[in-house]
Amino acid sequence: AFAGEIGIKVNPNIPIYVFPCVASYVGGDITAGVLATQLHKKEELSLFIDIGTNGEIVIGNSELLVAAACSAGPCFEGSGIKCGMRATEGAIEGVKINRDSFDIELKVIGEDIKPTGICGSGMIDAIAEMFLTGIIDQKGKLQKDVSGRVRAGENGLEFVVYSGPGTDIVLAESDIENIIRAKAAIYAGFSTLLMEVGFTFNDIQKVYIAGGFGKFLNIEKAIMLGMLPELPKEKFEYMGNTSVTGAYLCMLSSKMRTEAEEIAKKMTYLELSVSRSFMDEYISGLFIPHTNIDAFPGVKKLMER
Repeated sequence: AFAGEIGIKVNPNIPIYVFPCVASYVGGDITAGVLATQLHKKEELSLFIDIGTNGEIVIGNSELLVAAACSAGPCFEGSGIKCGMRATEGAIEGVKINRDSFDIELKVIGEDIKPTGICGSGMIDAIAEMFLTGIIDQKGKLQKDVSGRVRAGENGLEFVVYSGPGTDIVLAESDIENIIRAKAAIYAGFSTLLMEVGFTFNDIQKVYIAGGFGKFLNIEKAIMLGMLPELPKEKFEYMGNTSVTGAYLCMLSSKMRTEAEEIAKKMTYLELSVSRSFMDEYISGLFIPHTNIDAFPGVKKLMER
């Protein structure tokens, strides 16, 4: 189609290309993601995840491509979280809590900027660190007597991540519950998809991570939280905004547009909401890191320590 035909107010002769979709929740951005990673051409079995309001997951290699979408909710993008924000300047993107003094070390996006909120990667860091220091239990409940940073808020307990002149950045217990639900949905998406196609996490050679906050994501903390599977760190690769990368590729090459069409045709969509095992997997994930602690041997060791 051309811009003029569909009423886009640019030069009417500009050609318009729309990425082929696979299903209602697996759109052209996921086709673009597979194109950008080239996982569909590799022999090794890979997982691709685009983390946003929906966590869209693809498992595949040159033999198969299966996709699913799990609703993580908008919390990793800052929405529905008391002091949440997107991964932009002023967002706390890294949190470290001293095991003895409970002092906090923060990483903020931007240079010499005071924090104005906390983004998805900062939330994951904070909750993993709070868990390891006993500030929250396995269900994500704040423990009053462990740290002076735990206080009563408007709607129950909250943890003070940062306190400055006129600005307190906190994680409320309801925020922590939201994040645990979101991470449970993502992990359940992974495990259900693998189960349905007859593989386990041991068969995965590569995990490609895309999405807005992914480049700030601390893989070890995301594993500790039970959001990502416990695999060697070198198996994870952050791909940036693969929707844009895929769009660039298709803009520059008609061969890539043909390839995108082939990817979409080849991809099978799995509807998680009708999968009996998804809800079981999701409920198992509502603990830190998971009800099945043996799936996280490294985290288990840290907890014992």
